[in-house]
Amino acid sequence: MLARLGSASLRGLDAERVDVEVELSRGLPCWNLVGLPEAAIRESRERIRSALINSGFEFPLNHITVNLAPANRKKDGSHFDLPIATGILLASGQLTASGVMDKTFLLGELALDGRINPVAGALPMVMFARAAGYHHVILPVVNVAEVTAVDHLQILPARTLLEVFKHLAGQQPLQPASAAPGHDDMASFPLDMADIRGQQQARRALEIAAARGHHILMTGPPGVGKSMLAQRLPGILPPLTLEQALEVTRIYSVAQDHSRPPMSRIPPFRQPHHSASDVAIIGGGCEFQK
Repeated sequence: MLARLGSASLRGLDAERVDVEVELSRGLPCWNLVGLPEAAIRESRERIRSALINSGFEFPLNHITVNLAPANRKKDGSHFDLPIATGILLASGQLTASGVMDKTFLLGELALDGRINPVAGALPMVMFARAAGYHHVILPVVNVAEVTAVDHLQILPARTLLEVFKHLAGQQPLQPASAAPGHDDMASFPLDMADIRGQQQARRALEIAAARGHHILMTGPPGVGKSMLAQRLPGILPPLTLEQALEVTRIYSVAQDHSRPPMSRIPPFRQPHHSASDVAIIGGGCEFQK
């Protein structure tokens, strides 16, 4: 029996469509995972098998073939665990396919006991799901805060594989997450321009640059206050718009960096070390050159 579910794979800061196809056929019990999967996906076989068994499901003793289409593009990430496990349940007849499956987007990493762990890049994949016409997104609870700002989608947080099964089977629907407001309290920014004593010309230059959206270049010997001034510049910038906050949160989502609150309206500040190379700052490799 064949089951097909929609998913996505990260490509930089964006996501592209991936179809998860699961087929159970006669033959010796084995599991083939094709479609140019990276190591994190290849290792999902043991995670999914243990998660299904420990959740009370029967692991099928068939020839299992999982294809991640299109087969000519590399796929990476542990978020394929949940759609692959759901596909096995559908193909084995333990879960009956319904009309809601066509409009449901799933992502999540499975623990051995069936818990759903957070994944990297949840926001760009949810934005892809909205653009692709999906109506519901099932994802880990930890990733909910960063994706609730995406409108025209029903966000359904799930803690375990069993909860997802009960929702898709119509036994116990998952409760939708409510949209969380952005963190736009600029007063919470810890550094204040008022802390600076002197530096009148430099402060004036920063104020002009912040008011009109100009670039600014500061030069001078170490210890004259360049970093101190730059660190306080976000405190006098206007709050980010919703689209700008989504763009910044998408970067932190892909990097799985939780040092910044999701959907924060405070302009971001990065301070790379002066010895960092160009590649270390802006990235490199063939994927970024395309």
